[in-house]
Amino acid sequence: MAGNVDLIFLIAFFVLILQAERTNINKTFMEHISQRIQALSPSATLAMSQKSNELKAQGVDVINMSVGEPDFHTPEHIKEAAKKAIDENFTFYTPVPGYMSLRKAIAAKMKNENNLDFAPEQIVVSGGAKQSLCNVILATINPGDEVIIPTPAWVSYVEMVKLAEGVTVQVPAGVEQNFKITPAQLEAAITPKTRMVLLCSPSNPTGSVYSREELKGLADVLAKYPEVLVLSDEIYEHINFTGSFASISEFEAVKDRTIIVNGVSKAYAMTGWRIGFIAAPLWVAKAANKLQGQYTSNPSSIAQKAAEAAYLGPQDCIEEMRQAFQRRRDLIVSLLKEIPGLRINHPEGAFYIFPEVSAYFGKKYGDREIKDANDVAMYLLEEAHVATVNGDAFCAPGYIRLSYATSDDNIREACRRIAEALAKLK
Repeated sequence: MAGNVDLIFLIAFFVLILQAERTNINKTFMEHISQRIQALSPSATLAMSQKSNELKAQGVDVINMSVGEPDFHTPEHIKEAAKKAIDENFTFYTPVPGYMSLRKAIAAKMKNENNLDFAPEQIVVSGGAKQSLCNVILATINPGDEVIIPTPAWVSYVEMVKLAEGVTVQVPAGVEQNFKITPAQLEAAITPKTRMVLLCSPSNPTGSVYSREELKGLADVLAKYPEVLVLSDEIYEHINFTGSFASISEFEAVKDRTIIVNGVSKAYAMTGWRIGFIAAPLWVAKAANKLQGQYTSNPSSIAQKAAEAAYLGPQDCIEEMRQAFQRRRDLIVSLLKEIPGLRINHPEGAFYIFPEVSAYFGKKYGDREIKDANDVAMYLLEEAHVATVNGDAFCAPGYIRLSYATSDDNIREACRRIAEALAKLK
């Protein structure tokens, strides 16, 4: 018996030594991780989605409203174009900024839909709108340059500016002003170090849409500062419930220094195909092309041919999906308005709603106390089995984001669960 006890202690001793050694090894290797990577925050949307999937793997019925992704399938004519491209051996490297035929299709789209003139040489196609955004920021921002970002803002904007060693200047706009900054707020944020203003309309995470008049107000301010670039994220252009879409690039004062980012992910339900683009002044396009040529080269040749079919083929699929999203918007707004303590706006685009939840701070359920929006999000995941995203990830403490890119039945059930769970907090 004594021998067995000694053996157990010996094993435990060696386990502790191995754990300590592993910790030291991890610390040693962490010293070799670059400071720019250590400074980055992980994506909160992907982290919450992973937690949701882990619960699902355990058999828990989780409704995932954390991911910004259309739940529709890519239209058939686009998939057929990809199959045809494979059969016709479009399987080699393409030009770094994309096939000329695709860039011509995008230029035609910009002319026909937006009344904006871009030559194919001003278009750079990348592996999704996310890479397009990062290309522009890395190509134009120097260490210490300031980038004005209206908040709430998409999770990756601030991190991209960090990568470029720029400085983020956040301009907050809460639910009381429909999450849109005013010209006065913009002007107050501009300094001699301001290099760029980053706009997103329709907005992730709020669904707010700047009207043409509101954009003109911002453009009038920027007219006084010709050295400031405008980066306009328009990936949700077609998921718009206002009846028309306006881009800040329409205004002469800023047209020649506005870079538009767009892509096929949202409008055509092609998130996994990873095709985005910039339409930019030629000097910016050349810089982004140079950068992309050194670290990813061209995006997928097959996905490019699919995107070409998306832009040149029938467009009725866009309207069908837009109508579905608008119906879902109306449904979720009506249901969330019935829940006491939530403050919400009326989203005009995208497929997100961004409730203010501070009324629940300080409340408890059993031994669990709600201190902030992160606690609300985790409580809803674990108690209601509904995955949302904490507003801190979008530079907006006190809020949570819900994506209604899911079925009507899921929306109804999720809102029922949320109402039931929040009612337990006292």
